[in-house]
Order: sequence, then C-alpha cells, then structure tokens
Amino acid sequence: MTDAPSSTPLAPPHKGEGDSTPLAPDDRKTSSALNPPLPLVGRGKGWGCLLRSRNRLFRTASILSVASLALAGGAVLSALALDRAFPPPLDPPALSREVVDRDGALLRAFAAPDGRWRFAADLDRIDPRFVDMLIAYEDRRFRSHSGIDPLAILRAAGQFAANGRIVSGGSTITMQLARLIEPRAERSLWAKARQAFRAWQIERRLSKAGILARYLTLAPYGGNIEGVRAAALAWFGKEPGRLTVSEAALLVALPQSPEARRPDRHPQAARAARDRVLARMAAAGLMSDAEALRAAAAGPVPDGRNRMPALAAHAAEAAMRENPGAARQQLTLKRPVQQALESVARQAAIRLGPKISVALVMADARTGEIVAEVGSADFFDSARAGWIDMTRAVRSPGSTLKPFIYGLAFEEGLVAQQTIIEDRPANFAGYRPRNFDMAYMGDVSVREALQLSLNVPAIRLLDALGPARLAARFRQAGVRPVLPRGEKPGLAMGLGGVGISLRDLVQLYTGLANGGFAAALRDRPGKVEPVRVLSAPATWQIVDILSGVRPPAGAPRLGIAYKTGTSYGYRDAWSVGFDGRHVVGVWVGRPDGAAVPGLAGYDAAAPILFDAFSRSGLGLAPFAPPPAGAIRTARADLPVTQRRFSGTRAAPRVAGVVEKAPEIVYPPNGARVEMTAPDEALALKLQGGRAPFRWLANGKPLDRGSRRRTASWRPEGAGFSTLTVIDAAGRAASVRIFVE
Repeated sequence: MTDAPSSTPLAPPHKGEGDSTPLAPDDRKTSSALNPPLPLVGRGKGWGCLLRSRNRLFRTASILSVASLALAGGAVLSALALDRAFPPPLDPPALSREVVDRDGALLRAFAAPDGRWRFAADLDRIDPRFVDMLIAYEDRRFRSHSGIDPLAILRAAGQFAANGRIVSGGSTITMQLARLIEPRAERSLWAKARQAFRAWQIERRLSKAGILARYLTLAPYGGNIEGVRAAALAWFGKEPGRLTVSEAALLVALPQSPEARRPDRHPQAARAARDRVLARMAAAGLMSDAEALRAAAAGPVPDGRNRMPALAAHAAEAAMRENPGAARQQLTLKRPVQQALESVARQAAIRLGPKISVALVMADARTGEIVAEVGSADFFDSARAGWIDMTRAVRSPGSTLKPFIYGLAFEEGLVAQQTIIEDRPANFAGYRPRNFDMAYMGDVSVREALQLSLNVPAIRLLDALGPARLAARFRQAGVRPVLPRGEKPGLAMGLGGVGISLRDLVQLYTGLANGGFAAALRDRPGKVEPVRVLSAPATWQIVDILSGVRPPAGAPRLGIAYKTGTSYGYRDAWSVGFDGRHVVGVWVGRPDGAAVPGLAGYDAAAPILFDAFSRSGLGLAPFAPPPAGAIRTARADLPVTQRRFSGTRAAPRVAGVVEKAPEIVYPPNGARVEMTAPDEALALKLQGGRAPFRWLANGKPLDRGSRRRTASWRPEGAGFSTLTVIDAAGRAASVRIFVE
C-alpha cells in the first residue's frame, strides 16, 4: 500500500535542487504576480542602464555647451575683427560756423558747407527736461542697454504680428544715430541688423553723453535744419536751454517724421505729434496730467521759420575772412547792446529817408573793447548799400576834431575857458574859413566857441599851435588821418579837411572819456595799453565844456558830453559822445558819397546818439573828478595873456621893453619830477623877463606876483602839470612836467 503525499509543502528547494518540472502556464502567472522579480544591481538592464543614460546626456550637454561657447567665442572674435576692420564713421560732422559775443551768445551763423544749419549740441546748454522727455519717448532703457534693446525688438515684433503692420520700431537712440551717420535708403531686416551692429560699435567708442550729443547734433528737424540747437533757433528763435514744455515736446516729436510734421507746412500734424508726446510724458510720470494739458493748450505751433541770427554782420564777416578755417569766432561785443543799437540804426534810417544809411560804434574807453558796432542800417538792404561797412569807410569828419585843437591850446596855456577869442572873418594865407551858418558872433569866450562849434576861432588856435602838431597827437593815439597824396597837414584839417573812419574817431574820443589816455579799438579778445593823447587837466577842460552842450530837440538831458560835425557839401553827418566809461560814435549819410541837402550833425546824428545811449541798456557812468590844478577860472582872475587870445604863440611885443622874454629854466620842459613827501615843494627858476613875475600852475595863480626869479610850488597830486610864468610886459613861458 502506498502512502499519499502530504498536503503540507516542503521547504523550497535550494538552488540546483528540487523538482525540475516546469510550472504550468497558469502557475507561472500566479507565481509572477505573487513574487515579482527584484531588480538586480550592477547586472542586467536595471540601475546600470539608467546610469549609462545619464552619463550619455551629460556628455552630450557638455559637448553642446562647449560647442556653444566655441560658437559664441567665434562670433565675438568675428565681431571684434569686423569692428576693427570696419569701424563706424564717427568723424565730426561739418558744422555751421558761428560768431559769438564776449559771453558766448550767438551773434551770426553761417550754414555748413552742405547748406544745412547744424550746430554742435552741448548737453550742458540744453534744457534737461527736454533730454528726459526725449529718452522717455524714444528709448526708455537708453542708459542701460549696449546699443540694442531686446525688449523693444520683441515688443515691436509682437505688435507687428498682432496688427499686420509696424506699430512701433525697436530702434534705440544709438541705432538711430547709426542711421544718421551712415544714411541708406534701404529698409530691410538686413539694414536693421547692420544698424544694430553699428550701434554696438558706437557704444564701444562713445559714452552715453557722447552718443546723445552726437544724435542731437544730427537729428533732422525739417528742411535743412539738423540738430536741436538749429531747430530751437529756427522754430522758436531761442537757444535750447530756454525751451518751454510745449516747445520741447514738439522738438521731441519732429525727428520721427521731420517733413511730414514740419510746423510751417503741416501745422495740424505737428500739433498732434506734440500732443502725443505730452500725453506719453504724463503716462510715464514725467509730468502731471494738468501740466500736459496746459502745455498742449499753450498755443499753436510756429507757423514759420525764424531767420538765423545775423547780428554784427560786418564784424562777423571780417572775422571769418581773417580766419576762414575757424569754426567759432569770439568778439568783444555784447549781444543785447548790439541788438539794441542795430534797432536804433534801422529805425533812424527809415525815418531819415531812402538810400541813407546809419553806422554806430560803441566802445569801452578804458579797454578799447568795442561793445557794439553797426556797419549799416540793414546789411541785407541793397537800396542803402547795406553790405558796405561804414564804420571803416574813410570820410570827412567835419568839426568833430575841434575838441583836440582846444585841448592842445589848454595844454600850452594859450587859453582858458573864459579867454576871449574873435569870431570874425579872417584870412590865413589865403585860407578863409566861414561858419556853418555864414554868420559871425564877434568876441566870444573859448567855452562858447567850442560849444557852438564856431569855425574861425578853432582855426585861429590851430594856426597858433600848428597843424603838424595836431596830426602828431593823432598818430600818437594810433590814428592816421588820410590826406591827399603829397599833402601835408594844413589848417583845413580843423574843419574836416582830412579823411577818417568812424572807428578811428571813436578811438580818439576814448582819450577824452578816459582822462587823456586813448585806447586802440578792437573787437577781438585781447589787451592793449592806452596811450596819452592829452594832459589830464586839458582833458578835463574839454569834458567840462562838451558836457554843457545843449541836447538836440526832443532828446533827454542824459549828462553826456558830445560833439557834432557836418562835412562839406552835406555828405556826412557825425555825432560823438561819451560818459565816464563808454564812447558812442554815429555817422549818417549815403554810402555812395552823394550829397544829402540839409543833412547836419546836430539835426540828424545827435538824436541817434542820445537814442543809442538811452537804449543800450548800459548805465551812464559819471565823469572823473577834476585832476589836480584843473579849475574853471573867471575871466577877471585870468592873467593878462589869457584874457584875450592874441592869435600867436609868441609873446606880444611891448614897446620900450629891452629884456628878453622870460624862460623857465627849472624844471625843464618834459621833465619827470619825483616828490618824496606829500608836502614837499618844487623849486621854480626862470631867466629873462621884466619883473614882477606871476606864476601859474595848471592855470591857477600861485601868488600875487614877485620880483624874484625863483618861486616854489607844492603839487596837489601826481600826474602831468603845466607851469606858466608871466612877466610885467605880459610875455609868458610854459613848461609841462610829470610829477611822480
């Protein structure tokens, strides 16, 4: 009998043991489900396979990274190589030449060689708010990107995809500059890529300030206007540092479409563009909504272009002719004064009639610097030959040289203000001067003779002094009057018988306004040393007389000293006046030299002189106080020889007098005397003459008379002084010395 198998399973067989009969299929499924296989580590396909995959991915990523770096490095090296091989054209653009005043304000501009108005942009002289508006409107990330703004490009691409048209560009200010320095008509992706590359190159070479300045120099603003400074001058007549919010917004909008938005041709488009800029500025927080609305309502856009400044046209052209290669020339002029005097000249010429022009020169008497010079009433007026600079034209000065004749006579002690001089018909070796009104006044004082500009008394003094001596003083002051070829100075020069320019005449008068020292005129920066033309006491006497001349009809009493003149045949009318600091000279006439009946200095030129002083904007300076020894002596107190002018420099002959005429032997004429103490006295000695003797210092008596040939004198101060001695016969001798 056989035992049945037990239902209790045995222990599982060990490896290599047990029943080798394979399991039935169902049994295998059950076995697999109940006992899933465990993964093997280090063998077969399990974890080892995953590690191998990860390693392969790492190796691939490494290779790709290295390849990317290599490509990037190659691209950088290629870009650097291209940058070296093809640098951007950053040569400075051709600019408009400019002439500026002493403070740098623009007087006159000349178009660039290509016919465009283009000035270098100076960020320090541009309204900072305009710059902020420009950056906010054109390129918000200008200060942070390196020439290319990826966000702006993505935004522009998205807007193009959404709208099917270009809504906004992705160009930065640097890319716009690249297009301006290398303009191309082509519009394509390749052109945009080229601009981007150029922008990158520009950023490597220029600072952000340099890029902005270059862009604001070249940006188009309609027509032949380039750059913000030319635009501000052309559209608003002002410098870009004085723009209003509304004006700045328009200048921000114009470069995007300069022709389509030109205010003079398309005012509605210009205004709409300006208002869009203002709205965006409000949205960006640069201004409040209320401020943007006020700016938009500020008024219409300009309906025309302003002419570029053309002040001091003659002086500007002269400066450019002397240095044609200079981009910028500076003059000593003051723009406000120049502008005022040009207006004075223009209005006066219109009042005087057609073909008559007016020229003016205003100078600083102490330095010789020309403050304003008007060569003609209107440079562009062909009917008045406005292109001729009448400040340099040589014309007859009329009576304007008379003060210097009297000044020399005061120096020599020939006359005093109250000296009587004859105004009667006279014959000077065939030369018979006549007064302007053909009448004579008989006996007059020297003061009256000069104030009334009488001709015969002036020629009497010039005859006594000698015309050559007067001409020598003019040359000493740097002025050479023009005489006919082969002619020597004659008496006629006292009445305008020489040629002189308005500039030279003003230069002579700087000596009267500056205590006797004349300064050479100049309109370029520099320094000159004034030279002595008259002694200080003689100069004061002339100033005292001329300051008492009655102003022309209708003119205010300004307290200036002035002299008028009219040339022979009514061809030139003159007036020259001065205060304690400035000299103004006026010429009126026809540039072609034709006569103008009735044209006279007092009626035509003097009112212009007073108008120029009033409207110049410069305060009137007081005259210098009298120097030591300068006094106005009553006729009764004058010495015998000065009570009436004898008509000759020699002492009058006295019957029965055998002694020689007096002669001062110490101090000698022209001596420089050093005084070591304030109250030190100077010994005076003379020879000859008949006692008693009377001494005068600068016309002031020292004593009542003495029979001694010695005397003493205590100078009242340093400077030139004239010492005179008069003997009992009325003969006089004088010396001129300088006290140190």
